[in-house]
Amino acid sequence: MKYVVVSGGVISGIGKGVIASSTGLLFKTRGFKVSAIKIDPYMNIDAGTMSPLEHGEVFVLDDGGEVDLDLGNYERYLNITLTRENNITTGKIYSHVIERERKGDYLGKTVQVVPHITDAIQEWIQRVAKIPVDDSGEEPDICVVELGGTVGDIESAPFVEALRQFQFRVGVENFALIHVSLVPVVNGEQKTKPTQVAVRDLRGLGLMPDIVACRCTQKLEKPTTDKISMFCHVGPDQVLVVHDLSSIYHVPLLLDQQKIIQQLSKKLKLENVDLAPTFVEKGVCLWNDWKHLTSTHDRMFETVNIALVGKYTHLKDSYMSVIKSLEHSALRCQRKLTINWVEATDLEPDASESNRVNFHKAWHEVCSADGILVPGGFGARGTEGMIAACKWARENKVPYLGICLGLQIAVIEYARNVLGIHDAHSEELITETPQHPLIIFMPEVSKTHLGGTMRLGLRPTKFQENTEWSKLRKLYGGVDTVHERHRHRYEVNPKYVPDLENAGLSFVGRDDKGERMEILELKNHPWFVGTQYHPEYLSRVLDASKPYLGFLAASSGILNTLID
Repeated sequence: MKYVVVSGGVISGIGKGVIASSTGLLFKTRGFKVSAIKIDPYMNIDAGTMSPLEHGEVFVLDDGGEVDLDLGNYERYLNITLTRENNITTGKIYSHVIERERKGDYLGKTVQVVPHITDAIQEWIQRVAKIPVDDSGEEPDICVVELGGTVGDIESAPFVEALRQFQFRVGVENFALIHVSLVPVVNGEQKTKPTQVAVRDLRGLGLMPDIVACRCTQKLEKPTTDKISMFCHVGPDQVLVVHDLSSIYHVPLLLDQQKIIQQLSKKLKLENVDLAPTFVEKGVCLWNDWKHLTSTHDRMFETVNIALVGKYTHLKDSYMSVIKSLEHSALRCQRKLTINWVEATDLEPDASESNRVNFHKAWHEVCSADGILVPGGFGARGTEGMIAACKWARENKVPYLGICLGLQIAVIEYARNVLGIHDAHSEELITETPQHPLIIFMPEVSKTHLGGTMRLGLRPTKFQENTEWSKLRKLYGGVDTVHERHRHRYEVNPKYVPDLENAGLSFVGRDDKGERMEILELKNHPWFVGTQYHPEYLSRVLDASKPYLGFLAASSGILNTLID
């Protein structure tokens, strides 16, 4: 097993996840089997209870693990299926060590950060790196390990020390380190000092980078890279320039041009490794498809404008997987994607008095959009604005996609404005029990504990009888059952389903027991679809999620062509 560690310096959020994913992809194109691990130094057990505005999106895995959004990057780029074990947090490590201490596993020893915490980290990495993550069912050849945060932070110190020890535990020929740093431009001058200091700190902690990946807004000049090489104790060809690009899908090509795999193969002694011909052939096909995809992106001129009506729009990372799914679909439909971010509260009647400029701007974005998307979310804030946007989409035949909360919004809107149940509401959104609760709390989980208590992970959805007309079912290939990932607590109230269906709102997909509504669709509408599950979690760069693909195709006016 070979390990490629990706660390970061100067600032967090510098692009370590994309560089780690791109490196893994390039290894995969050579025929290697690749896995990935993300280390998050925060004390939380997982990301499940963290606000999207605090930490960005919570990504959900097949096994129901609520993890950091970077694991979504790994799955999308590498087309692999990870587990909750692939996300290591300080909370998980300390909980694991304390549990062992309570059981007496340490035989009365004083339990310390070194060696007990650092040993636990190393054992976790070695164990999880061997778990098969692709269709082959075989142990991976290479594991990419991303260390979250910034080297030098107090909370990441045990992990840095564990990785220092780890290079000797597995052998230096099995361990490579990429350090990602920032090269800012001040008054037109490219500044190398932050990178010099970051690498000096890293070396002071016992880790020597094999590659320094320099993030920058523009290409670095040769004197700049030479200076970094000299002061960071690496060769000139070990300094990679990762400047801003028109699309992150170009990053693997940029790294490949700078021979990152050759550099890592030299360090890891992979140059003469015999690989299975089938994996090599698959790798070649993957690389050809990727290059075709990126070249297509550069030649796209027609645009599609999507209004994303959400409640966490101030931090775009809150909707990372939604954005990526739209991008994947836009690539497939050969359209340039424009996302217009609409804060849902700005659409509500109160905003017309309190902030008229934002109110009119928000409604202009909605009314001029080619398609309207309402993604998932929790809590009451902004939901009346979402309902208003949904009503506009339904009445004006504008393509609409509702995800999780977005499906529930569509149900409430339909009940109010078509069935005439004007006080239709959700138990989640108002404190008093509504007279007509269209959305109710699902009975199988706890109302008091928030962590890991939702309906989580991969679950089956069965298309109902006589739903062959469904546009979404056709995009799924006419299958009877699909498996998608879930993350929610509340459900459509089955008591109201007959009335809703008699009024024209079809629940074309339900769970395997037929009790929970999973997909809704309007028959006489260009595209009006809601899913209780989160299809964005399974979208891949070369295989776009079907609900998003249908939505974007309908917004582009090419849905029928795509279905045909």
